[in-house]
Amino acid sequence: MQMSLRLILLLACLALLFGCSKLTMENYQKIEVGLEYPAVVEFLGKPDNCSEALFVRNCIWGDEKKNISVSFLNNQVILFTSSNIR
Repeated sequence: MQMSLRLILLLACLALLFGCSKLTMENYQKIEVGLEYPAVVEFLGKPDNCSEALFVRNCIWGDEKKNISVSFLNNQVILFTSSNIR
């Protein structure tokens, strides 16, 4: 009996880990020009990669196949795109 309960708990934890991606269309639609970086991080989480060039900070959440990309100037959104977000 204890073994099956442990298995159920393990499966529930795995479902939470893999089923709760923040890369959703709902979160993408929250992004708007002028939104500040901390607000974006609040609903998307910490970006997977950021780079900076000519005062523009480009951040990507996700990977090459599925991602949200946001460009910030003075800590505010100026451009955003997505790839394979549903």
